[in-house]
Amino acid sequence: MNVLSRPNSIMQAAVFHGNDRITIERVPMPDVGKGEVLVRVSRTALCGSDFKLWHKGAEFTAGHEIFGVVEQPGHRLHGRRCAVYIPLHCDRCAACRRGDTQMCLEVSSLIGWNRPGGYAEYVPVPENCLLPVPDDIEDSLAPLLLDTIGTSGHAVRFVSRVMSPAEAGPVLVMGAGPVGLGVVLALRALGYDDVHVADPNAARLGIAQSFGAKAHPVGDTSKRFALIMECSGAHAARNLGIELVLPRGALVLVGENAAPWTIEEGKVFRRKDFYMIRTFYFPVSDFEPNVELLRKYKDEYRVLVDGEFCLSTLPENFARFAKGELIKPVLALD
Repeated sequence: MNVLSRPNSIMQAAVFHGNDRITIERVPMPDVGKGEVLVRVSRTALCGSDFKLWHKGAEFTAGHEIFGVVEQPGHRLHGRRCAVYIPLHCDRCAACRRGDTQMCLEVSSLIGWNRPGGYAEYVPVPENCLLPVPDDIEDSLAPLLLDTIGTSGHAVRFVSRVMSPAEAGPVLVMGAGPVGLGVVLALRALGYDDVHVADPNAARLGIAQSFGAKAHPVGDTSKRFALIMECSGAHAARNLGIELVLPRGALVLVGENAAPWTIEEGKVFRRKDFYMIRTFYFPVSDFEPNVELLRKYKDEYRVLVDGEFCLSTLPENFARFAKGELIKPVLALD
């Protein structure tokens, strides 16, 4: 691969060693491959999916909810503020041509997972993963355009193909983490006006209620729903969703869980038709609607960004995030 190398340059980056240990170290600046540009990281939002790297260690620099400024003199986007689209994609395969860039059939690589990510001062980014951010979007909210708004917005848009707001009636959102709260706002924006939320964390449930949702007791089986958005990723919640979804209803699996999942094929599973839908991230074409979602609910999204800190304090703030003390903290590098 042809690279534009910066052999004598050093930057600071977080190293995830495993066993819940992070250190901040001086490392070589990344090589920038053909078709890539260098991005100076401005903000990276912390994500619960990084807990597995915190526990087990990471081969590459972690961090995948990245916003920064292109630093590639001569490039058309040099100096532009951009969010970084996580999935690499070829733009040529059948999925990409259909618009499903998050499901590319030729390239299987995610920024911050299979290649360097954003818990660092700089990150190399393929050109087609640059998403220019309008000037009216403040730096600290820009990373939310990715997982918090992008993943949740895509999930709600996708299920709208199967079930309209009128057909759905009351909707249950299981889990009031950043994506679950994003789902609440996306549901509101797309016309679902009777939203119920279940979460054991009283503070997060309170935020959901301030967003217009109604509290639903965790584990309650007295009410069933035609549409359930499962955002926690917990297998127990998924199984409960199978029990609570009405016949001809839809259970949407938004939350992630890498552990094996055993479905209990009892009567409730065998004796009804229902949709079980899995959604992943969002297509590039969703970015403009995601920006509009952020513009519409800026005050609500600001509530989620409840911490902003420098790289040197990432280890202790990541630990606070893992304990549930913070909802959507943001690493600030400028």
